[in-house]
Amino acid sequence: MDTLYTLMPLIFLILIMYFLFIRPQKKREKQINAMRNSIKVGDHIITIGGIYGTVIRVKDDSLTIQVGTDKTKLEVTRWSVSKVVDELPYGKSTRVRTDAEEKPAKKAPRKRLQKPETEEAVSEQVEEVPEVEAENNTPDTDAEMSVSEAGTENNLTEEE
Repeated sequence: MDTLYTLMPLIFLILIMYFLFIRPQKKREKQINAMRNSIKVGDHIITIGGIYGTVIRVKDDSLTIQVGTDKTKLEVTRWSVSKVVDELPYGKSTRVRTDAEEKPAKKAPRKRLQKPETEEAVSEQVEEVPEVEAENNTPDTDAEMSVSEAGTENNLTEEE
């Protein structure tokens, strides 16, 4: 009886691991295998290497896909299929639009920013900025210069 109580936490952890990791993984594998086995001619797929293509021939363990606009043919194995997609990246859609489907609404034209009236106004605005900065960086009076010079002299005496 003592050994049963000692092994209970271990058994409990094994059950938790099964329900959290092993069972969901097996469920995903079944879905992926069902998807790979249901591939038919005309499906658009993405391989695990990231290649988009259209299936043109189906064999037992391999598929022949047509890739790109130049219609290059590649033979790949079934397990290399990552997923089946509705639309290829280069705009070719597999879906046929019906009249019942709504077309997307047209977007309103964008408003453009107004241009400055003349080039002189722009050049005046640009020229004003450096003049203001230049005035702020230089001392205007002799009093300010003497204060700043006195401050440096005090600093020098304190360092020595």
